[in-house]
Amino acid sequence: MSATSNSTWSRRSLLRAAAGMAAAGSLAACGGNTGRGGGSGSGKNLVQYFHAYGEAGTEQAIKRYAAAYRGARVSTQWITSADFESKLFATLLTKNAPDVFEFHPQIQMVRSGQVADLTDLVAPVKDDFNPADIASHTVDGKTYGVRMIDDPQFFFYRKSMLDKAGVRVPETLDELIEAAARLTTGKVKGLFLGNDLHAVINPMIWSAGADTLNAKNEIAYHTDGVVDGLKKMRSVFTSGDLLLDAPTDYWDPSALNQGLCAIQFCGMWAMPQFQKALGDDWGVFPFPKVTAAGKPSVYNGGWSMFVNAKGENVDAAKEYVKWLWIEQKKYQEDWATSYGFHIPPRTSIAASASKLKTGTPAEGVRLFNEFGHFDNIGWTQAMITALEDVFADCVRKDGSPEAALDKADKAVGRELKKLFG
Repeated sequence: MSATSNSTWSRRSLLRAAAGMAAAGSLAACGGNTGRGGGSGSGKNLVQYFHAYGEAGTEQAIKRYAAAYRGARVSTQWITSADFESKLFATLLTKNAPDVFEFHPQIQMVRSGQVADLTDLVAPVKDDFNPADIASHTVDGKTYGVRMIDDPQFFFYRKSMLDKAGVRVPETLDELIEAAARLTTGKVKGLFLGNDLHAVINPMIWSAGADTLNAKNEIAYHTDGVVDGLKKMRSVFTSGDLLLDAPTDYWDPSALNQGLCAIQFCGMWAMPQFQKALGDDWGVFPFPKVTAAGKPSVYNGGWSMFVNAKGENVDAAKEYVKWLWIEQKKYQEDWATSYGFHIPPRTSIAASASKLKTGTPAEGVRLFNEFGHFDNIGWTQAMITALEDVFADCVRKDGSPEAALDKADKAVGRELKKLFG
């Protein structure tokens, strides 16, 4: 599901919290629970952590699933989204640590021994998962975490606004910049990329024909195409056609729904809200290619379930995760499609998800399948921050892209040496 649609929570801030604590060695502290109970099961008491999703009904759904489990008493901590990362990683260091929690794949949590190896849970159904979801949770041949939902991100646009301005759906970054200019009027900006622009960093790299890291875990983003992309991003940032300082960030559909812009970067989770507000007057397209050698890209976010390897009930927690996120397909489909729209990571469930079969949701699935890129578990928060600094230096400011990338190379190189030698 979306990060939220009602807070300032950021996936990047969550990762920053995780990486910072892991780097300091803090995650080596022991945790467990103290018999806190809930639910209607028997045996062990388990606690699971979720951040407060923006979609109505999500908290009730998670608690309903847990209440149906008979192997343990499962209670849910539904944590205010703005506080989720600090609460999760602070609590992981104490005796009140959750047994199960949602997060994103991060190699530091594997290397610190914080998350349990779930290979035995996933192995029997591995072929039913999107292979990229398996790869993004795998370290040294072992799988850590079970993917719950895939969240592709696109550009959403108002069809009527493009038609009125005589603008076709952009297929290149140059065309997107031109469209933003033609769509900007006195009250409406042509384009919204999020308040800090961070959501489009990786898509821009992929659409320039590059990547964050290559298969050998070497720097792959420092290319001529990325330099060209940074220059183009600087031009749109200074054009006056970009919506800046919107009331809510990119994950919330209100910028487009309220007529603040004509094109907005957002996620598939918001499709029901777009449908409710705009009817059929909206569409989606991928991040367009940056250079002739590039191709469109779609970033796939999402959430996964992890077991606290330092808890007192690891085996019981693994059984619960197996029951809910491996065996209970009806709950998995409900979680993916009954609130916001998300793509089930299980291909058999995705194939039967009727709400994603027609219209713009089906187009989103097609773009995801054709152009999707997933998280690299070895791409750490320090590396993320290094590229955020690149955008700060030469998109928000008028610095040299080459100099900014050289600076990033040093920071990323230090991380790669620590992680991979």
